Parts: sequence; structure tokens; C-alpha cells
Amino acid sequence: MTDRTGISPAQQAAIAQAETWGAHNYLPLPVVIESGAGAWLTDMDGNRYLDFLSAYSAVNFGHANPVLTKAVADQLTKVTITSRAVFSASYGPFVQALAELCGKDMVLPMNTGVEAVESGIKLARKWGYEAKGVQERHATIIVMANNFHGRTTTVISFSNDEVARHNFGPYTPGFRIVPFGDLAAVADAIDHDTVAVLVEPIQGEAGVVVPPDGFLPGLRRLCTEHNVLMIADEIQSGLGRTGRTFACDHYGVVPDLYLLGKALGGGILPVSAVVGNRDILGLLHPGQHGSTFGGNPLAAVVGLAAVELLQTGEPQRRSAELGEHLHRRLGAMIGNGVEAVRGKGLWAGVDIDPHLGTARGICYKLLRRDVIAKDTHAKTIRLAPPLVITRAELDQAIDALADALAEALAEAHAGTS
Repeated sequence: MTDRTGISPAQQAAIAQAETWGAHNYLPLPVVIESGAGAWLTDMDGNRYLDFLSAYSAVNFGHANPVLTKAVADQLTKVTITSRAVFSASYGPFVQALAELCGKDMVLPMNTGVEAVESGIKLARKWGYEAKGVQERHATIIVMANNFHGRTTTVISFSNDEVARHNFGPYTPGFRIVPFGDLAAVADAIDHDTVAVLVEPIQGEAGVVVPPDGFLPGLRRLCTEHNVLMIADEIQSGLGRTGRTFACDHYGVVPDLYLLGKALGGGILPVSAVVGNRDILGLLHPGQHGSTFGGNPLAAVVGLAAVELLQTGEPQRRSAELGEHLHRRLGAMIGNGVEAVRGKGLWAGVDIDPHLGTARGICYKLLRRDVIAKDTHAKTIRLAPPLVITRAELDQAIDALADALAEALAEAHAGTS
């Protein structure tokens, strides 16, 4: 059950209702959000919090972004859902703009991020059988240890996370797991039946783990040499989060397929996509894959508006510039309650000294200091504010983290004295 200490009766009642009637597939922080604007969230009692989670990078452009909300409001009075049984006026402009942003030929719109991953897997297998000549049912895909690509049955089949896997088998075959960042292991795993390598350019759920500098370029070379597709899951890392349009851009790498989601929906709707060239996506024929809601008129309008924001370069520039400040300040905390800091742009994984307790414990202390952040794997806090955050707001949150660490350090010392 959620710890409700120190919150109002109204929020306690709202949490109790949610926990009684809703399945417990998450462990939320004890706060009930009612509204948001920019980098801020407001709870039922009017208390304001700096959002340093951004719904796992879905809210890169800020809460209630006026450009995005206007696009939605205008479309709501026209048409929202048609299914792909007909064309919609917003679909063509969206897929063209997104393809051009990625430097590719075609777009397959879906809804959630994991749908994009599942679609990418299907496309890779189809390409392997029809273009590469792999024997049917023999295709394999290489994935990375400690990956996170969602929680469908197929995706958890190649996950290391036993919490996500336990009692959900039998699992889907056709995947080989290698250590993230280990080119030699990838090379050893490739054979004639390998159709793709699926990789997060920066592993988010694992703790914002950045690969060695040569890994992604080397992976690109291996895939090209062995006629294997390189699939980049940029669902969390893409669309400005790391200071570039895609995390792959930091390494001069262009994958065969981009998997996109999260921020593509502008923090308003679930919008995802697989983006690639015609030699792969062109293998799909009517009836072989689809989605009632994928590429719907409302989603296309939101996705187009998000792409147009990225086309200005402003979100990427802000993430790069403010990210330097963020990482400089976080780096100064190493040795003072922080063991390590990783990341790029406005995205950081902060490893907490275990002598101070868990990362979740620090997140509770941050909540009391009006900052919302979440832990991952017990010792790491992920920091990912909306890219519209100001330098002053960024400093406010970093100061709160320093204060929370100081409190935890004092408590740890008191406990050993």
C-alpha cells in the first residue's frame, strides 16, 4: 500500500479509491496530481511540484504546451477517429514530416511504445524471410542485457527483469541476449539466421546507461557487414531528450529502423511509430499488420505538431545547454551521497550511496521538497525534466536533491553514532 503520511484527507481518499479499484501494477508516489503547466505539476490541494520525470520522457515539450493543446482543440471539433479504412487529412502531412525528420522513406504509425517495438520485431522477421532469405521460423534477433522495451509477452521473453517475467510464460523464442556495450559478444551471436539487433542507444530503465563511445558505430558496422537490421529503440531517448533529435546522433549512427513513441504524442496522446526505408516497411501489405487507432486524425495532428517543434531545433538546443549545467552540478555531488552520474542532455541516472538508503527513499525526500522523481533498480534516480524547464527551475530541483542527500547523510550518521 502507498505511504500516505503527511498528505491531506482528500488525497488520502483519492489514493485509497485508486488502490481499491485499480490493479496494482505500479507503486506511485503518494501525491494526486490534478493539473500541470510547463515543468510544473499541481496536486489536489494546490501544492506545486517540479516534474523531473516527464512521464518517462513523454512530456518533453512540457505540460499543457500551448502549441500542442491548440492543435488538439482545433482537431476535436473536426474528426478524431476514422480508422485506417479511409484516409484522413492529417495523416499524410504527419507521416511525411516524421519520415523527413528521421531521414527515412516510410512511417508505420502505432499507439504505444511497445506496439512500435512489436511492429519492429514483426518487420525484421518479415524482412529476414523475404529479403535476406532466412528459413521460415528460424529468424533470431539479438537484444541487450538489462534492456527495457515494454511488457508485452513477446518483449518480456527477452528481458532480464524477473519481476516483469515471473509467471507470465511460456515465452516467445527467437532472441539472443548479449551484454550491452560488448561488440565482441554481438559479433559472436550473429549468424545467418540473425535478422536484427535491437538496442536502446541509451538504456533508460536500466538507469540511463550510456554505451562506450565506439559501441553504436561498431554495431552499425557489424549490422552492415552481416546484412542485419539495426533497430534503435529511441522511445525514451529520442525526440530531443539527450540534446540531439536522436541519441544515435551523438555517435553519427543512422539505424535501419527507428522506434519512436512517448514524446511523439506531445504528452497528450499515445502516439508511436516505426520509421524506416521502403525496402523494409514496403514489405507490408494490407491485412498483415494494423491498428484501429494507429495514425488516427487526432494522433496525426499531435504528432505533426510535435515534429514541427523539433524541426525548429529549440528543444534539442535547450536540452543540450541545460543538460551541461545539470550534469556539471550532479557531478559535483559524487562523494557526497552520490556514487555515479550518467546520461546526456536533460536525462540523468544518479546512483545513490547505499549507506544513505534506497533511491526511493531519496525520492520521498524530494517529494517533500516539491520535486517529483522516480527510482529504478533500488539505487538509481532517473532525472528527466520537460525540455521547457528554465535554468532557475533546474537549479531549484538540484538544490532540493542536495538538501535531500544532506538529510539522508545526517540520518545515516545519527544511526551509526
